[in-house]
Amino acid sequence: MTDRTVPTSVLESWATRCASAPDRVAVSYFDQEFTVTESDRLADGIASALEADGVGPGDLVGIALQNVPQFVWSILALWKLRASVLLINPMYQDAELDHLLEDSGAVGVIADFDSTPHLRRSCERRGIKWWHTSVTVLAQQEGATDPEDLLTRARDGKARRTNRALPTPDSCALLTYTSGTTGPPKGAINTHAGVVTAATSFARIAVVDDTDVVLAMAPMFHITGAVINAMLAITTGAQLVMIGRFDPETAIGEIRRREVSFSVAAITAYLALANQPTASPADFRTIRAFYSGGAPVSPATAERLEAATGHYIHNVYGMTETTSAVIAVPLGSRAPVDPMTGVLSVGKAMDSVDAHVIDDQHQRLAPGVQGELVLSGPSVVPGYWKNADATEGAFVDGALRTGDGAVIDRHGWVFLVDRLKDQINTSGYKVWPREVEEVLLAFDGVREAAVVGAPDDYRGERVVAYVVADPGATPTDAQMQAFARERLAAYKVPREIHTVASLPTTASGKVQRRRLRSSSVWDLSPTTPRNTI
Repeated sequence: MTDRTVPTSVLESWATRCASAPDRVAVSYFDQEFTVTESDRLADGIASALEADGVGPGDLVGIALQNVPQFVWSILALWKLRASVLLINPMYQDAELDHLLEDSGAVGVIADFDSTPHLRRSCERRGIKWWHTSVTVLAQQEGATDPEDLLTRARDGKARRTNRALPTPDSCALLTYTSGTTGPPKGAINTHAGVVTAATSFARIAVVDDTDVVLAMAPMFHITGAVINAMLAITTGAQLVMIGRFDPETAIGEIRRREVSFSVAAITAYLALANQPTASPADFRTIRAFYSGGAPVSPATAERLEAATGHYIHNVYGMTETTSAVIAVPLGSRAPVDPMTGVLSVGKAMDSVDAHVIDDQHQRLAPGVQGELVLSGPSVVPGYWKNADATEGAFVDGALRTGDGAVIDRHGWVFLVDRLKDQINTSGYKVWPREVEEVLLAFDGVREAAVVGAPDDYRGERVVAYVVADPGATPTDAQMQAFARERLAAYKVPREIHTVASLPTTASGKVQRRRLRSSSVWDLSPTTPRNTI
């Protein structure tokens, strides 16, 4: 871990950018462009409107928007007020929203009025404030004169450019709830120091600077999109290209038009780009680097995507609790494959992070020995919101226990074996799902794969696989099992293989194994829509 001088917050970095490059484009949204000065003025206007409604230091305000410019401006506005941001997935329904709003104690929510009536109902039930904004007002379309729209108020009001104090480094910048793959979502306290450290450290390993054009493919309501798409662009001076909710055809169009050079997204998004009927490497000629987070990339998938796009997909690893990226494949490097498991490395620890592996007794293990990955550094959260028990259970000697089984080799490459809790015990043998998934993904015609353990009276657990086939492909269970038998010990071969329309995933693209385990078959309907980011 290397000590480097970094700004104390994104706002400090933004202030420097406002002074040094006021007329450069900061944000684009289809046909619209907003300079640094225009963006800062709108952020000030939003801050003034929220302040007039009673928002102040220490308050928590939710943002439930897709990737639109108001998201960035609202974050900056709240930080200018020394308030904190609660990231809310706008696709959440009543019960999910009620949990977040109740647990967080948010004083209000900023949302798209047209698409989230259920969110407004949740706010009204709790008696908290509701602010709305829309892309029609953003575009200043004829007839779009809603005086209550937050952006209208920001434009029409008098933005007070007072010398507000910057937020303290250890105060909460983002309250980001875990995806709930292992239980009820918990609020991770992402500090200002953590956000700016994660963004600037990732910029160094991915070599992003003010000459780049960053496409926001990952949703900003998730920690990846908020930090290493949006805040990465804000802190480096890069232009941020926003396209609303991810759509592969739209993304390819904007890559061509805006000459995008960089993006981070879940592997499902890259697969969607590659599966566009007319897509070719020529569409991605301006790309300098693609990074993928959320779920590990298999060697077979990486090869396929490189052939389709002309670019190697670099792995990046992070968690809500690490304020996004902490481990990544350095730009220009290719991740090695672990010869024992066939797993592709997720990268090396960034210069602000200490990563090591421990055993069950919390003792540090030597290189090449498998154990639990633990992480420490400025971007690791200090704990969970109002949840001392969860905080105590997640940390050992000040380091975050990730719950991921991992190996770190003598060169510092990190290989994720699997989630420790996902290990399958069958007939006295231990099976790591990811090892089986890597084999299935190498089978021609398989696009996605997930493996879980199912209760079995004889074996304790049996290995069950769910696969998504490529369009037009019809792999049979027998073919895939025969393929697996040639590459795996007999006890690792799936006893059942279900070909399904889609896998249940979180917003970041992580497979929700808990949902697969809770049903004998996730979904056999060929018409089920695929999860999107």
